[in-house]
Amino acid sequence: MLTHETRWLVYPAALPLIRRRCLRCPSALYRPNGKFRINANHKLLDVWLLALCTGCGETIKLTVLERANVRTINPATLTRFHDNDATLAATLLPDPGLLRRNNVALNWDGAWALRKETVAGADTTGVHFTERIPLRPTTLLAAGLEVSRSEVNRLVAGGFLQSSHRLTGRSSTDFTFTLRR
Repeated sequence: MLTHETRWLVYPAALPLIRRRCLRCPSALYRPNGKFRINANHKLLDVWLLALCTGCGETIKLTVLERANVRTINPATLTRFHDNDATLAATLLPDPGLLRRNNVALNWDGAWALRKETVAGADTTGVHFTERIPLRPTTLLAAGLEVSRSEVNRLVAGGFLQSSHRLTGRSSTDFTFTLRR
């Protein structure tokens, strides 16, 4: 018996929001706009990624580079900083080092999308993440199966949806599951 696998691809659809308490208003979310600020002090550069508060519009700066010698920065990357390259911002923002250095977290709600490649008669489905997007597997399964999260929980409890991967909490690792109806 041949087994065929359906594939789901989880990918970023937009820049995620940044979770950090605003000092001017009660908001706790910032929207990155893909713009950089560069400050030169002789041969040393500081580079920040700018983000705006969703409540009041206050700007914060997330440190990308601090006191970096100009010669150590790739000239193409430096040009991309100067050009406010949005794809560079999308590449740098999920970096765990940048998040840890700036003491922020990302909110991926509404910033990811799912593409399904369906194979007729497939008995397993493989989920692949193109980026590190921490999601609840039940939320992902609900979106892919087009049912509610409570229905996904009922399918798991009834043994109709099975996976060797833990389906609780948040995860950003690839996994497979089997759905029997």
